[in-house]
Amino acid sequence: MLSILIPTYNYNAFPLVLELQKQCLNCNIKFEILCQDDCSNDFLAENKNINALKYCSFFSNKKNLGRAENRNHLASKAKFSWLLFLDSDMFPKESNFIENYFLNIQKNNKPIIFGGILYKTKKPEKDQLLRWVYGHNRESISLENRKRKPNIRALTSNLLLKKELLLKHPFDSTLKKYGYEDLSFLMKLEVNNILVTHIENPAFHLNLESSLLFLNKTKIALENLAFINSKETVFSGNKILSVYSALNKLKLTPVIVLFFNTFENKIINNLLSQNPSLLLFDLYKLGYFCKLQSR
Repeated sequence: MLSILIPTYNYNAFPLVLELQKQCLNCNIKFEILCQDDCSNDFLAENKNINALKYCSFFSNKKNLGRAENRNHLASKAKFSWLLFLDSDMFPKESNFIENYFLNIQKNNKPIIFGGILYKTKKPEKDQLLRWVYGHNRESISLENRKRKPNIRALTSNLLLKKELLLKHPFDSTLKKYGYEDLSFLMKLEVNNILVTHIENPAFHLNLESSLLFLNKTKIALENLAFINSKETVFSGNKILSVYSALNKLKLTPVIVLFFNTFENKIINNLLSQNPSLLLFDLYKLGYFCKLQSR
């Protein structure tokens, strides 16, 4: 019936697996929970405890596969026809989280369903504010707003889909770095006229990295985006690529690069402060992307 797939990296996935196992047992459905660490160093002892739970397994890759291929590898191991991808730092909001997905499978049989993402309302430590502010404003989106752009506004961190769909349209395994592998996958589905169905079945994103780490990971993600762009992959709807394309046609990208080089440190100071501006974050991403493209 349901294979729950949890890719992880340097995170303790045991509490999530324990909760999901409990919910699946309460639903009395056939299930398995597969958790796969992508060759990290931390929390391996904690995650090995997953193997003691009924219908649950933990694996650790001998080499780093990358976020895209790790998901493909998990899917290849799954024995059931429905796959539920949950990142290891997610946690269901409700105790009927699995039941809600199960009922939706029975009700409409749509091939891919996104339940939504939430962030805790309590402000985190001041050095984690950028990730929290970004998550609240850009990822924690209402059901109605998500439905307006179903593939752009979905994420693979809480995604239910048919196994046959993923086998036909796998994640792009050439994407080895962090970032945009989920949007690349979802845009590929859109090109093939496969739209994500949105429901209200959210999970909390719990792991708030420091603002500095999030900023550095954003830069890596933009490098991945530049690689995707170089492959001429259809990637409609991405704001950075859309704005970059318009600026490039007007031959204004050197101006953006000059702006970025001049004000980068001041922008970073804001983003690492207690009042990070998402407008400045957007300008930072655009500037860094233009700089990458100008090399």
